Amino acid sequence: MGNLIVKNGAGDKVLPTLSISEFETLFNKIKNWGDFPGDKLERGSLNYINPEKVASASSLVKTGNIVSLSLPWNTQSELDNHKPAIHYMSEIGNLEDQQPMCNKDFIGVDYHGKAVSHLDAMTHIVFKDQMYGGKKSSEQVKSSGSNWGSVDKLGPIVTRGILLDAPLFYNKKWIEPGNAITKDEILEMEKRFNFQISPGDCVLLRSGHFARRAELGVWDPSDYSAGFYLDAMELFKERKVSVIGADGDSDARPSPVAEMHSPIHALALPGLGIPLLDNLQLEPLAKSCNENKRWEFLVTITPLNIPRGTGSPVNPIAVF
Repeated sequence: MGNLIVKNGAGDKVLPTLSISEFETLFNKIKNWGDFPGDKLERGSLNYINPEKVASASSLVKTGNIVSLSLPWNTQSELDNHKPAIHYMSEIGNLEDQQPMCNKDFIGVDYHGKAVSHLDAMTHIVFKDQMYGGKKSSEQVKSSGSNWGSVDKLGPIVTRGILLDAPLFYNKKWIEPGNAITKDEILEMEKRFNFQISPGDCVLLRSGHFARRAELGVWDPSDYSAGFYLDAMELFKERKVSVIGADGDSDARPSPVAEMHSPIHALALPGLGIPLLDNLQLEPLAKSCNENKRWEFLVTITPLNIPRGTGSPVNPIAVF
């Protein structure tokens, strides 16, 4: 359809843009709906994580160093936090004259946004009324929640994590919003950092989003963010990746697809059945990877057990 010019660490990068009809052709080419039997279809690409994969990932634990990958609970309204989380005390013990006394609090959150670390279940994204496996959203999702591909069908997830550290690759503090990391760049990162993406992996992209935010200030990433380019999803299908995530939401914006805000979400969730981890804090993980000189680790992801839920806040843990 045309070209999208984005900035990266080595100069301008020109990427093809797609029309919505061209994207639909790509979607139909990439979807893997026939790869799993009916009783396993709802878990999508998580089926690539088997006991052998978990045992292999566990063997990566050498030092016992634990790294949290989540953002703090954010109750402050900002350009990147349109719907702040809620936290208040529901009971304070010093107002009671009995022992023991209790302090209790309430939390609440509308987590699908840009400020809460969360996992997207397959039911979260719909393309032309299709959810993963060809189920129709109009038939499966009601006001009470989703009857297909909900988050309670997914977790807990334990597997090998891979960090794609784009700023380190380009010797920058961060890559600029708008940058879309391509398949070829991922293949070069494999060579540079001595890993190979394999079936069942959880692949995380660090753009340096929160390093940039800390130094330059807040911006609204809804329309301006770094993420993956479309051909990265073809690689993830080929390698049978189980989970992807980022310090953004994996979509690069401006979008390379006309009239489509989140094409990576559409390819990942309804197309490939790959759950997404959004809004991760990957700066401490990048530091640990660089200190250990390895960009693979054990990762655990434990979403809340929410029947009919479209996702869940999470605090993923990397262990070295």
